[in-house]
This record gives sequence, C-alpha cells and structure tokens, in this order.
Amino acid sequence: MPKPSSRFDRIPPYLFAEISRVKREAKARGVDIIDLGIGDPDIPTPQPILDALKTAVDNKETHRYDESARGWPEFISAAADWYQRTFGVELDQASEMCQVIGSKEGLAHLAWSYIDAGDYSIIPNPGYPVYKNNTLMAGGEVYETPLLAENAFLPDLTAIPTDVAKKAKLFYVCYPHNPTAAVATPEFYQDAVAFCREHDILLVNDMAYATVTYDGFKSPTVLQVEGGKDVAIEFHSLSKMYNMTGWRLGFAAGNPDAISTLQRLKDNIDSKQFGAVALAGAHALNHVDNSATMAIYEKRRDLLCDGLRELGWDIPKPKATLFVWAPVPRDDMDSATFCRELIEKAGVVIIPGSGSGDAGEGYVRMSLTLPGDVDGQRFVEAVKRIKESGLIPARV
Repeated sequence: MPKPSSRFDRIPPYLFAEISRVKREAKARGVDIIDLGIGDPDIPTPQPILDALKTAVDNKETHRYDESARGWPEFISAAADWYQRTFGVELDQASEMCQVIGSKEGLAHLAWSYIDAGDYSIIPNPGYPVYKNNTLMAGGEVYETPLLAENAFLPDLTAIPTDVAKKAKLFYVCYPHNPTAAVATPEFYQDAVAFCREHDILLVNDMAYATVTYDGFKSPTVLQVEGGKDVAIEFHSLSKMYNMTGWRLGFAAGNPDAISTLQRLKDNIDSKQFGAVALAGAHALNHVDNSATMAIYEKRRDLLCDGLRELGWDIPKPKATLFVWAPVPRDDMDSATFCRELIEKAGVVIIPGSGSGDAGEGYVRMSLTLPGDVDGQRFVEAVKRIKESGLIPARV
C-alpha cells in the first residue's frame, strides 16, 4: 500500500489512550463504570424534531442534492431568525451565512480555506484539538495562547508576540469554552475585534455551546460588538443546543468574505447535508424549546459540584457548557495520574486537563452527560464513590 500523507505526521498523538485502556480493563473486571468523560448529550432528541424529520423524509423534494448556494433555504432562514431572536443581530442570508455539516466540519475546513505554509493560527490552550490539528495538516503553524484562571480563562491579547500576529490569519476562540466552561464578556470581544482589525486576522468564534447555559446566564457573541462582522466568523451547532449530536448540522455566520471563502472550499468537498435533516433542523430552530434538557443539566451540575464541595474539593460551578473544570485536588498527582486512580478506585471516568493542551495540566474535566442517569442518581453515586475512594484529601 502507498504511504499515507506526511501531513499526518504533524498531528499530536491521541492523549486519552491511557485513560481508555484503564477504562477497558476496569469494565473487563466487571466494574460498573460511571463515565463522566464523554461530552455527548445522553438525552434523546426532542420528539417534535423527530416528527419533523419523518415528515421531511416523505417530502420527495429532499431526495436530491441540495443545489442551493449556501444551504437548504428553510434552514438558513430559520437560523437567521433564531440568531436575531437570540442575540438581536440581523444576518444577511445571502452573504453572511452558510450551512455546515456540524461546526467541527466548518471549523476544520476554515483552516484549509486560509492557511498556507508559514501562516499562523492563534489557538487556545487548553482547547478543542480541531483548531490545531487542521492548521498543522494544512501546512501552517500554531501559536498557543494559554488560558489561565487568573485571566478567567480568556486569552491575554497583550502577550501575543507582534511577529506572530503579523503572520497569523486565524484566531480561534471558543466561548462558552470547552473544556474550561469559561464564558466571554462583551469587553473581551471588543478587545479581540480591535486586535484582529489591527493585525488583519480573521477572528473565529466556536459557539457550539451558545445556549447551553445556567442560572439565567446568556452568552454574548462577537457579532454583537461594533465591527464584529468586519473581522469575525462564528460557528453554531444544533448538536448541544437541541440534543442533535449525531445529526451533523450547524451554520456559520459573519464576515461575507470569510463565508464566501469557506463555501468555495465546501463546494469542492461536500454536497451539503441531507435536505430532510436540514428541514428538521429548521423546525428545531423555529419551534422547539429545549429548556427542559438544560434544566436536567443544571440539576446534575448542582448535584455534582455541591456534593464534591462537601468533600472539600474546590469545584467552581460553570455558567455554561456540558462540563465542570476543576483543579486536581492533590499535590502528589498530575491530572492523568489522578484520573487513572479514580477509575481504579471508584470506577468513575473523568478527563485529564492535559489532554486538551499543556496549559490544562493541574485540572480535570467532568461531563454533565451520562447515559443511564435518572433524575441525577448516577451523579449522586459518583460523588459517593469519589468520597469512598479516599482520593480527596481530608480538610485540615
């Protein structure tokens, strides 16, 4: 067989392999695993969306390629209306939007649309690996800006070297943030827009968790900021907002040139999503209230965070996302060791922060999604097992 492309040599190794191995071994011993590592919604897609899909499948107009310029028209229209209702920003459907096959696809292909050898992407550390890996495979370089607790896990724009900024084409951010669950402020977006305008960089805002929020919090967006559309593109996904992870449907919005550039690449790679899926997505955006799911996540968050706090583990409560980001509660273990010990002694799976970048060392990530949970009982059980493991140091 021919040798695979050398671009794969630039991708870092899979850092969760050791945790996966320990989990498999525990399952083989008959351990009842509580897996808080997966960020995949465990609650089924709301029934009205399923009903809309069934109707759309029977519509023979969906049994063909989507030959529209930017995406199934009903979906693009619904996405524009949803965006205006949610964020108060009007989008031009013809020039400022396009449909993507899930935000992961769009984020990855954006790198291929812009990055040449020697170009930089500025990416968060810790962060979603798609930004880094696709920049590297496209032949570019990455500058990783550390997200630190003292900066509320927002990048320090003043610390980015001028020579990097001059070579950068893309600046990826993600708020609400995976994995830290941090949220952005309008002031941060204002500063980021000014930074990108000064250095002629496209600001890329990954908003997969845009409406996965708690305690009444509403996430701001970069397109709400004056001049946002001049320098930014946002990616939105129905995966987390409507429990549609496997459906692979989302949209990009923002700067017309960026949208056009991304669509030009997509025209040569994919033929858009199945039209029936797009119509079901339009129904979700237009008619479905998924607040019941968010209430379940919020209850799980409270059970997990409050329970672990009672054990003496300093756990901040997130305002958004499906994740809890917490410092490793021991001085004698790194994040991977603590996670491995937790599987061995408690049968509870969490993810080491180092798996999302070296700036994540010293932290762990716990998910609020858990298949088989009923009314938070498995989260209560997780807290009980962690207590009994003896891994949380006693209060002094």
